[in-house]
Amino acid sequence: MTEAVDVSGVVEPAEPADPIEPIEPEVIPGSPIAKTKLFFQLHWKRGAPGQATPDWVLRFCYGMWLVAFGFKLIGSTWDMSWHFMWIRDTMAPPHLINTVGTVIIMVLVVIHSYTGLGCDKRSLRLMQAGTIVFLVAAPLDVINHAVNGLDLTAWSPSHLMLYLGTAIMQAGVILGWLKLAKPGRLRTGVLLALWAFFLENAFFANGQQEYGILGLRAWERGTPEAEPSLLNFAAQQIKHPVDLAAVTHFTMPIPMWVYPLWGIAAMALILALTRKTIGRPWAATAVAGAYLTYRLLVWPALLGMGFPVPTVPFYLVFVGLSVDLAFRIGREHRALTAGVGALLVTAFGYGTLWVQSQLRPWFLGDAHTESAPPVAYWTIPLALGLIAVLWWAAGPVTRALAAHRAAVSSV
Repeated sequence: MTEAVDVSGVVEPAEPADPIEPIEPEVIPGSPIAKTKLFFQLHWKRGAPGQATPDWVLRFCYGMWLVAFGFKLIGSTWDMSWHFMWIRDTMAPPHLINTVGTVIIMVLVVIHSYTGLGCDKRSLRLMQAGTIVFLVAAPLDVINHAVNGLDLTAWSPSHLMLYLGTAIMQAGVILGWLKLAKPGRLRTGVLLALWAFFLENAFFANGQQEYGILGLRAWERGTPEAEPSLLNFAAQQIKHPVDLAAVTHFTMPIPMWVYPLWGIAAMALILALTRKTIGRPWAATAVAGAYLTYRLLVWPALLGMGFPVPTVPFYLVFVGLSVDLAFRIGREHRALTAGVGALLVTAFGYGTLWVQSQLRPWFLGDAHTESAPPVAYWTIPLALGLIAVLWWAAGPVTRALAAHRAAVSSV
């Protein structure tokens, strides 16, 4: 501590100096490049997770997370369509678009890890773990293709690792934004977008059946979507000529019970967690609707480029609506909400999926196509039981998230 001397000669201790606050700019540039330069000038220094983050830095970081997920969304959507048409894989344009998103994510994780800004310890660990799982899965997928040839299913182990890594990473981003963002419209809007990306990643594997059924029908009516080399490759895998069995093996290798259980039961649980986390009426419907809107926008884009298109999961909006209605009826009662939710999701989900499957005969008559993948309806009681039990068992998790959200909102 320094000392001050007055004119009387009495030595008195000086007041301790105030801590130096970081200097923040009065004007934040609009350009992402300028913002990046400014961030590195002011904040590129080692720090522990959980420290105070300037508002503009928080918004910029999580805005870049949304951009990264956007690149991965577009790349993965095109990639699924690409693999129902072409066997060529190396340096395919969808992979390059996806890689742009992956690179942005890696940069963001490094920034969060080094500076400690924009995250707490738990959210940072999830971001890091998810990125590691994804980066391990990517070369494993390449090795799998090199050893076993082209992987013809979205449900393969290496692909599931990619989805899992992305989901863990996205959970970290959701938790970080939930922890640090100030309550308001921006916080809610970004949460809705992040949950929509999470839902898309989880639902993605169901595209196997959505593209597959239309690919199979195209072959049956004599206008195959897949190039001959891809059909020959698929046939060689099961030592068949290019016949119905080989094309079915390529397009529809997944049992019919998987599609409804994953598309309805699993997505309902994700949307229930979405609704609880965001804490706003109709949040689950909004997230499901945002995903469906994307699917409706990308469908004509793929068709216009001459690529295969899938059936569109219209029923998913009704799954989200069922979740929101269950929360309104249950009024935070754990068992009642879970029970009502299971009944509504099963009734609305399977009911609207059945209606969707009838659109082809109702509107197109005997046209050789489909409006939905084939569904095993014997899974209805199984879905009902699974949704009820898992939703009820998730009560402690959702209560903890609600308490966390309330604590953040009160700050």
